[in-house]
Amino acid sequence: MVKNIIDVRNLSKSFETSSKEPSLKGTIKHFFRRKTKSLKVIKNISFEIKEGEIVGFLGANGAGKTTILKMLCGLIYPSEGRIVVSGYLPYKRKNNFLKNITLIMGQKQQLIWDLPPIESFYLNASIYELDKFEAKKRIKKLSDMLEIHDELFIPVRKLSLGQRMKSELLAALIHEPNILFLDEPTLGLDINAQRNLRKFLQKYNEETNATICMTSHYMKDITSLCKRVICVHNGSISYDGDLDLLIKKLSPIKEILIVCRSEEDATKIENSVFTVKNKIKNEITIEVENASIASSLKTILNNFNIEDLFINEPPVDEIIGKILIKKDYEI
Repeated sequence: MVKNIIDVRNLSKSFETSSKEPSLKGTIKHFFRRKTKSLKVIKNISFEIKEGEIVGFLGANGAGKTTILKMLCGLIYPSEGRIVVSGYLPYKRKNNFLKNITLIMGQKQQLIWDLPPIESFYLNASIYELDKFEAKKRIKKLSDMLEIHDELFIPVRKLSLGQRMKSELLAALIHEPNILFLDEPTLGLDINAQRNLRKFLQKYNEETNATICMTSHYMKDITSLCKRVICVHNGSISYDGDLDLLIKKLSPIKEILIVCRSEEDATKIENSVFTVKNKIKNEITIEVENASIASSLKTILNNFNIEDLFINEPPVDEIIGKILIKKDYEI
């Protein structure tokens, strides 16, 4: 039986905020009589994550995704509730806990700018008390998986963004953590670099059974890696479950583009029982419910003279966008 490596119960986080009126008068007033209020950014959320799972956190900017990750890795102390990660309370920052996790943020870097990445790798190895032989072995293994070699000896400032991100990953994984927290790991990368990074994360998960919690606004990251998603809206969880099930629920209808051999054949389909969305000469687009796709295709192929057909699905970005703007969603 696969155990839960992350257990979150009734978690909330509030921040004290203050506002200031404009001008010098407002600054002086703010200095002597500061008005503060409590802003609850995470609101009583609960979830569990099993060992080896890859879970995607989805939500609009400011929804609370990064705050959740920071609480899971112990950077932020929760206001209410309970978090247990790998048997530890994250906010206590125990050494054994820190050796089990890593946090990678797409907009932050840990590599020393003017030195080659290899120097930062050996520094990290020393921090995690790895001897030089073990560090060298792990660097070789990870650099082979990431397909970076010569880049390790070039100053960080001269590397491309993709090369830098691979080096950041290597630095973050040299201690072989079993839980990865990734906040926008492909931010700013080109399509090829994004694809290579996804391939690496998939391989790393398969070979080490590491648990991965990630946020991303690139839906390809989520659809390629995550079977399960947790959607966050205004600090609350609006959906937690299977990504495919969510997509099917939010997109119950598919469009089928049928290319007929003649315009007459297209007209016959138009006059049949199908719901027609569009028709141009010998091409006709119909709408079919997911549950009846198989029977509809059988009817089309057996009763109409067609050249080709295409099943079109709406973009995943568009589908997920529907849930990100809702407060509650039950499936």
